[in-house]
Amino acid sequence: MTQESSPPALHAEGLTRRYGSRLALADCDLRIPRGRVVGLVGPNGAGKSTLLQLACGLITPTAGTLRVLGDRPGADAAHLARVGFVAQDTPVYAALTVADHLRMGARLNPSWDPDLARRRVAQVGLPPAQRAGRLSGGQRAQLALTIAAAKRPELLILDEPAAALDPLARDGFLRNLMEFVDELGATAVLSSHLLGDVERVCDHLVVLAAGRVQLAGDVADLLARHRRLVAPRGALDRLGVTPVHVASADGYDHAVVRTADGPPPPEWTVEPVRLEELVLAYLGRATDGSAGAVERAEAHR
Repeated sequence: MTQESSPPALHAEGLTRRYGSRLALADCDLRIPRGRVVGLVGPNGAGKSTLLQLACGLITPTAGTLRVLGDRPGADAAHLARVGFVAQDTPVYAALTVADHLRMGARLNPSWDPDLARRRVAQVGLPPAQRAGRLSGGQRAQLALTIAAAKRPELLILDEPAAALDPLARDGFLRNLMEFVDELGATAVLSSHLLGDVERVCDHLVVLAAGRVQLAGDVADLLARHRRLVAPRGALDRLGVTPVHVASADGYDHAVVRTADGPPPPEWTVEPVRLEELVLAYLGRATDGSAGAVERAEAHR
């Protein structure tokens, strides 16, 4: 079965999750195709970790449905083996050595690839006899990633694994992530606050804010469907253009708009939009409370 004919890596319909009276995710519809490296971005409290925990089967929805690789998350041991997860604090067991972690991974995972695990541990310079508690933050992250990847999963889920790493360690982590994705042919979902990291490695984007999907789709398509306009203040209203987000300075409006809104007057400045600018526009839109008609075309493809 090809990736095109396989069920999507993740498919949510009306997905909702509450923690008591707090609404973490609200009626989310999302479809992530296979074979992508997905950047999941949004502010603290947006629902990113909740979505990833739902996808791993660690928690269950309050309402709606979620399918991961065509099945209920964590449906059985076989399904759990198809998903690799690296949590935000890249958890490892401080008292166990690197070699202990690999032996434990082999016992717990029927599809464990010992050659991949040993090769990657050697490549990143992890001493097999070293206890995990004495590894640096970057080394612990590499160990956690190696354990997740040596399962040979179809889906890798990473919840801000590089957030606390220094730039050099983060660079090494991202390079190894991309090597794993390429070697395994896996889909990866990377939650991150660092838009530079997302821009570097991701070809699909999901923007979450206020518990809702604000934007989703392949990065190249999203950038092609938006542009930046610079126009005299108030001109956007007179033209009937509804920007995603607009900032005003020195008598001009600087707006991110959809290309579907039609061509602007020739005297206006039109420029391509950068990924960071696009993300911030949709986050600003959600913060302003004007995200009623969010961009969801790619979420339903």
